Amino acid sequence: MNQPSYFDLYRQVSADMDAEIRAALERLGPTSGSVREAISGLLRHQQMKYPLSVLPLLVHGAETGVHAPAVPLAAVHVLWWTSACYLDDLFDGHGVYAPAGLGSDEALLAAVIAGQALPIHVVQAQRVPDAVRNALTGEIVTCVISASEGQLRDLRGDTAGASRDSVVAAYRGKSGAPFGMITAMAAILSGVGSERTRSWREFGDVFGILWQLFNDQEDLLSGRDEDLRNGTVTYLLACALDEVSPGCREHVLELSAAARGSAEARTELLTVLLAPAVLRRFEKDLDAFRGEAHRLLAELGGAEPYLSMLRNLVDQSSGLYLTPSHRVLGKQPA
Repeated sequence: MNQPSYFDLYRQVSADMDAEIRAALERLGPTSGSVREAISGLLRHQQMKYPLSVLPLLVHGAETGVHAPAVPLAAVHVLWWTSACYLDDLFDGHGVYAPAGLGSDEALLAAVIAGQALPIHVVQAQRVPDAVRNALTGEIVTCVISASEGQLRDLRGDTAGASRDSVVAAYRGKSGAPFGMITAMAAILSGVGSERTRSWREFGDVFGILWQLFNDQEDLLSGRDEDLRNGTVTYLLACALDEVSPGCREHVLELSAAARGSAEARTELLTVLLAPAVLRRFEKDLDAFRGEAHRLLAELGGAEPYLSMLRNLVDQSSGLYLTPSHRVLGKQPA
């Protein structure tokens, strides 16, 4: 018998998540009509391809056997990533379009409110003990700082001095911190102690790195090549810089700079990135992050089928989907 997937769970609860966000917007009151309209427009504009908003439901379910109490946290996750993805596109500077009916400044303000103030508003509305509410709010505030640090590292990407460790440090902020935030929040809401909360935060942090590595692969698989056009220092580029001979490193750095505006340079750089030795290095590190995620899940334990869905989500996120013929999309996860 087929095990349920996180997509199956999302289909069960998506209407509840939408209702939670609508309720949060309504709680803003009659004087906040413009804010409500702007955030609603941003949510319609910035649709998520993968429903990872179920992650707090999976953690809460693993701890308690039920997922429904974590629906408000799923709403927090949607709001955070709606904001983060729009801002990331904006920072990349390649013609991001504002949502219909909104100017660029309005969309920017909506993204800031959706990613910071509104998640706190959702948490503050929950009927939970003050200590729990304060802890949940603290996770959001801490994450804002950590994620901003990661994004700044990314924007200032030091290609010349790039290493696998420096890229992971940036990924831990921009992706690991938000996933660590939401898994820790789910643990707090479930009523577990600080030690298990720390372990769930650590799991979220590792999963966030895996998901960023998956996103990096999907960017190339899709043919968008946004990272190449932006000169982003990805983990795959860091692997290439580690694998090439010292004499070739400077050439790869030149290609990375030229790829921002040259299709020819992007093609040549892609050949370097997809070399067998580079992909082997990338896959070895993927395996290490996957192993760490599975180790944490094994130590945490919990209720099935939630743990099973978490394990499957880790496996789907941590495959090597790139090959020298990387435009073939058949191996991407469902």
